Amino acid sequence: MKICFATNNRKKIEEVKAALGDEFQIVSLEEIGCREELPETGDTLEFNAFQKARYVKDNYGVDCFADDTGLEVEALSGAPGVYSGRYAGEPRSDERNIDKLLENMVGKAKRQARFRTVIALILNGKEYQFDGIAQGEILDQRIGEKGFGYDPVFRPTGYQKSFAELSMEEKNQISHRGKAVRALVEFLRQRKF
Repeated sequence: MKICFATNNRKKIEEVKAALGDEFQIVSLEEIGCREELPETGDTLEFNAFQKARYVKDNYGVDCFADDTGLEVEALSGAPGVYSGRYAGEPRSDERNIDKLLENMVGKAKRQARFRTVIALILNGKEYQFDGIAQGEILDQRIGEKGFGYDPVFRPTGYQKSFAELSMEEKNQISHRGKAVRALVEFLRQRKF
């Protein structure tokens, strides 16, 4: 089965391809000729995920899925949430986003946080949603070189390592995106036969 993952983030594509295995051929936006930035104007993860998927379907006629992910920090009333990717403003930068998060966490005793992913799938004219959550805490400094985004400052519950210290395989087993992708894969497998 060939399906487009509506993202320009190469690391996300690698993560999802690793989780999906050889059963599905994932094509990128670039491969379908989409080079523009996809719209993300909503104030919820669900709205943004479906907005991106609908844009690709409407403009390129391709079945696809899109995700939106947010880091929700308890001590910051759920921020940065839907604004995680642009938390520190433009131009977007993982480093600046982490700097702002760490700055906002100074002096905060409660460090609980969660990553939440929503995947919106458009397949054969119908829409479906898949969710994944990873609970954890915010570290007070960056640890690890792997992953992307806030991975160096997020330690998942039950682990002594940050997401940025885990291999892609380890991270996919417990991450928010991994959980949402597994739900998506299970659904696609059932539809295949």
